Amino acid sequence: MAMERGNFGSRLGIVLATAGSAVGLGNVWRFPFMAGQNGGAAFMLVYLGCILLLGIPGMVSEFIVGRHSQANAARAYGSLTGNKGWGFIGILGILTSSIILGFYSVVAGWCLQYLGASVVGGVKGDTAYVQQYFQTFSSDPVKPAVLGVVFILITHFIIVRGVRNGIEKASMLLMPLLFILLLIIVIASCSLPNASKGIEFLLKPDFSKVNSQVFLEALGQAFFSLSLGTACLCTYASYYSKQTHLLQSATQIALVDFLIALMAGLMIFPAAFSVGVQPDSGPLLIFITLPGVFQQAFAFMPVLGYIISILFYALLVFAALTSTISMHEIGTAFFHEEMKVKRSNAAWIVTTACSLIAIFCSLSVGNPDIQLLGMPLMDFCDYLTAQYMLPVGALLTSILVGWFASKSLVREEFTNWETSGSKSFFTVYMLCVRYVVPVCIFLILMHQFGVI
Repeated sequence: MAMERGNFGSRLGIVLATAGSAVGLGNVWRFPFMAGQNGGAAFMLVYLGCILLLGIPGMVSEFIVGRHSQANAARAYGSLTGNKGWGFIGILGILTSSIILGFYSVVAGWCLQYLGASVVGGVKGDTAYVQQYFQTFSSDPVKPAVLGVVFILITHFIIVRGVRNGIEKASMLLMPLLFILLLIIVIASCSLPNASKGIEFLLKPDFSKVNSQVFLEALGQAFFSLSLGTACLCTYASYYSKQTHLLQSATQIALVDFLIALMAGLMIFPAAFSVGVQPDSGPLLIFITLPGVFQQAFAFMPVLGYIISILFYALLVFAALTSTISMHEIGTAFFHEEMKVKRSNAAWIVTTACSLIAIFCSLSVGNPDIQLLGMPLMDFCDYLTAQYMLPVGALLTSILVGWFASKSLVREEFTNWETSGSKSFFTVYMLCVRYVVPVCIFLILMHQFGVI
């Protein structure tokens, strides 16, 4: 007897849940410093172009694999052509998402710590103090590891409630909250003295800054921020109804993703420029640079600075949670359906494995002995997934859908059996998935390997 699967209950639930899987710390944290390092507005426009060029066709491809199969990632890829060997793409996605969930939850745990510290006023002082605070906390052998596991457990208790009562309900709450918090901080940030410089940096393009490096960085950011290559989109699409318009959903999700990245820029750049800080200080921007920026920017009204700081770290926690939910679900669906174990037990398998990864990644931050290939384990996990596993997964997906799957099957899924208005875009989609997407991903890989 076939195992009954969950499904999303509404079109809004589909968009918010899938957008939540894409929207995460990559939008609120990675996009601003990437834009800061690559020319602001010019980078943003190139990034938008890359979402249209790479993101939407890539998303639709994973949606086709997932919805056609109505199965977990490992089975989904094998069922598209009838050749079970393709299932290894799904297995790769499950491994990738589990590793990412492990180290991502450590950073999410840092956000929890900073949220608590903001409430009690613990992250106050000059830049040297804030830097010392971060270094002392992140290298502690116990607290960051515990907070990382706590974050995975929060995710776990949403996942065990199922697709409609867990994932969809959480997304319907978290995504609007995320948007409201962003909007509040954007308004406060844009109201600061000299904030116009930051707004201009983000919205007035200087195309002299655009070169091949900026293009490849934007391509990579679009690729990672949309969760391409993790099998997450494929897994979520397996819960879609046959009436879901795949191209329309992908476009809506991509626009939500871009809007939140844009708002994150409008939250950070005006505040940073108002106190004379260039927001290009890399990955530690949110833990070392921004606490000082908020203190200085709102020094005229300390209470407002206090509130903004709390809202900002609450925002990061929500953004992280929408992503960890999707990463957890990929493995849970696999163990539930392929290993035939209860959903709650499947979730515990993923929670336990990812908690172990999180603990060792956290310990590696302050312990030089926990290394792989000369890198702290946390950096190694980030490097392995970002440089190799994600691009390879997305590249193989585009090759499978573009070249090996039945063209009539792909057309049926893309056009909802010729009933949707997207049929006129099918030729463009096939051109993208066969040629544009593989070439773009190949360029990303070559850029990351330092070849170009």
